[in-house]
Formats: sequence, structure tokens, C-alpha cells
Amino acid sequence: MKNLLICFSAGCLGALANSLVVWQFGEQDIARLLGVSIAPALTPAWLYPRIVWGGIWGLLFILPFLKSRYLLKGTLLSLFPTMVQLLYIFPHMAGKGLGGMELGLWTPLLVLFYNWIWGVVTALTIRFSR
Repeated sequence: MKNLLICFSAGCLGALANSLVVWQFGEQDIARLLGVSIAPALTPAWLYPRIVWGGIWGLLFILPFLKSRYLLKGTLLSLFPTMVQLLYIFPHMAGKGLGGMELGLWTPLLVLFYNWIWGVVTALTIRFSR
């Protein structure tokens, strides 16, 4: 139970870091300069589901592989939410095309980067909580 709580909480913290970077890239026009139309407002309605889903995705860290390779594990596990975002959420739920290409050519790369932040922050949180 302790491991589940740590992984969920770490995933929530990783999602908060991810969300703040996504918001900051929008605020600073970094996403726009890359030709990507992702610039959310930092509101509870946008932030809350991202944090909850980050915690749920964080439960993947309970899987018993790469136990001492936290950054590698975080990087590899970040590919799961990335693929869901690019292959399911953008095309089917948001109507933005496969990989979110309607949002811009560099959308897949930015999503990969954003989720990598989630994975690394989650992994490091788990590492330092034990």
C-alpha cells in the first residue's frame, strides 16, 4: 500500500511539473514559436484532471523493472501517456488529427518532451521518497 501511495503521489507531483511547463511554454510563446497551438490557461478546471491522471499514470512505477535506474524508468514509462495522447486523445477525443498534427508539426515532439518531464519528476520523487 505504501508503494502505491508513493507512486500515485509522485505521479501527481510529476503532472503538476508537466502542467506548469506546458502552461509556461504557452505563456512565453515558446510553443507558438515552434508552430504549435498549445497554450492553455492555468485554471483549476484544466489543472485538476491532469494532476489526477498523472497520479493514475504514476501507478505504472510500481512495475518491478529497472528498480535502480530511476531516470531510465521515468523516460520509458513517459512513453505510455505520450502514446495515449498522440494516438487516442488528440485524434479521437479532441479531433486534432493523428499525433495532434492539426495543432502544429512539432506537436508530437512537444508532447514527448512534456511527458518526459512528468516521467523524470515522478521517478525522482519516488527515488527521494524512499
